Amino acid sequence: MASEELARKLQSRLAATQEAEPRPEREQSPVRPKPQEPDAACGDSSSELCVKLTRRLDINDGNAAPRPTRVFNPYTEFKEFSRKQIKDMETMFKRYDTGKDGFIDLMELKLMMEKLGAPQTHLGLKNMIKEVDEDFDGKLSFREFLLIFRRAAAGELQEESGLMALARLSEINVSTEGVMGAKDFFEAKMQAVSQGSKFEAEIREEKEERKRQDVEKKQRQAAFKQLQSTFCS
Repeated sequence: MASEELARKLQSRLAATQEAEPRPEREQSPVRPKPQEPDAACGDSSSELCVKLTRRLDINDGNAAPRPTRVFNPYTEFKEFSRKQIKDMETMFKRYDTGKDGFIDLMELKLMMEKLGAPQTHLGLKNMIKEVDEDFDGKLSFREFLLIFRRAAAGELQEESGLMALARLSEINVSTEGVMGAKDFFEAKMQAVSQGSKFEAEIREEKEERKRQDVEKKQRQAAFKQLQSTFCS
């Protein structure tokens, strides 16, 4: 099994560094030693491999401690986009996240590109994901989806790439940041400094719109009750 092979590799590596140390007495329930500091357990060149092997073994054994997750706020991390633009991107992301698991996998990306009119080969789809797949899980999170538009705006995508086609063919208007050319991106970045006040203004507008809708709803209800009382009297 893969876990047994990884265990043998790790144990042989740890044994090489502990040859001069006396072996501890065997306990009734032998427990695999906890990972040590990289410099103590492995050489500098292999410390990263040692840590990865150790964590993989812990995951396979069900002993891995959960890694702390960073709370992702798209509005603070992607300040170059307006609140409406980010909401439009989120709507598009959820539309093609047919599995409703918070990710767009290879088949869902395939469907997206076909719907946008830019179908890609299997290898092309894999390369699209790989280009922004920061955690190497083979699928797109919402944050990685936003990175497509950020990289397009920064002019970091090839003109004929699948990701550029996605950014262009999406119905999200991000032209002010340069997705349709990326020639004036740095000028647009300077304009993004004032996005804070714009962001607050958009929130106020949304609240005002909701209030207006509530008032209209109450007015319609009052008019209906008045009409109803007229017929019933």
